Amino acid sequence: MADIKKIATRDSYGNALAALANEYPNLVVLDADLAGATKTATFKKACPERHIDCGIAEANMVGIAAGLASCGMIPFASSFAMFAAGRAFEQIRNSVGYPHANVKIGATHAGISVGEDGATHQCNEDIALMRTIPGMVVINPADDVEAKAAVKAAIEHVGPVYLRFGRMAVPVINDHPDYKFELGKGIVLRDGKDITIVATGLMVAEAVEAGEKLAAEGIDARIINIHTIKPLDEELIVKAAEETGKIITIEEHSVIGGLGSAVCDVVSAKCPVPVVKMGVQDVFGHSGPGGDLITEFGLRAANIVEEAKKMLNK
Repeated sequence: MADIKKIATRDSYGNALAALANEYPNLVVLDADLAGATKTATFKKACPERHIDCGIAEANMVGIAAGLASCGMIPFASSFAMFAAGRAFEQIRNSVGYPHANVKIGATHAGISVGEDGATHQCNEDIALMRTIPGMVVINPADDVEAKAAVKAAIEHVGPVYLRFGRMAVPVINDHPDYKFELGKGIVLRDGKDITIVATGLMVAEAVEAGEKLAAEGIDARIINIHTIKPLDEELIVKAAEETGKIITIEEHSVIGGLGSAVCDVVSAKCPVPVVKMGVQDVFGHSGPGGDLITEFGLRAANIVEEAKKMLNK
């Protein structure tokens, strides 16, 4: 996929905020001394009077965002996922989730693809944490097109939203006229009857590639992009379970509490079928180039193909 255009979804985040500034005059953006890295500096350049740098104080930033929301603003509190979901969890739970405040959390640099920043900054737990907060919408876009659509959808949704963005440039796979983003609705990228592969975030491109490789070997895999992990598109997941009988989930996140766990919750209750969860297997990451770490942690198309064949051969 080397010839495909690649853009980091954190860039998409900053560009989307700036592009939507005039359409939504009550949109404000907060940052914790990371505007250059989270790309909210793009918004700051366009609307400096509506950008607030809260300094290295993420918990305080979330409190300020909750206050702004109570005054009718639509605040986006931005930081690295490790700090947004991790360090400020209590404030998000109590000041945003509990009162159902109209605050959006823009979390960049998620997952092991953060790379050289190492285990302390590679947040593989954020989806799990945010899923536990009642009423929190959790979005993990796959590419530039989806990330921009997700930001607009988050603005229009009344209530708390967690948006997960990556540091590493990823292939743009949704750049076609019939693409439609809808909160809580998954997208079937490839139909199939033998097995279902459910992917989220930057793993969607790997799943699409895996589907092509499997098709070349005569295996008909259904590929589903789940950009909204909460609320999950249960109807689409159950339909896939009923029609293919086997599911693989893949995410750049811990296999505990993320997409795989959400899918298993639904399947076990409504249509029990075997599920293999691919992701970070209950370990910490470590420092290294993001692409190399994705390979090392077994999150490539070739790994998906291997798991699919194992399931089909059982």
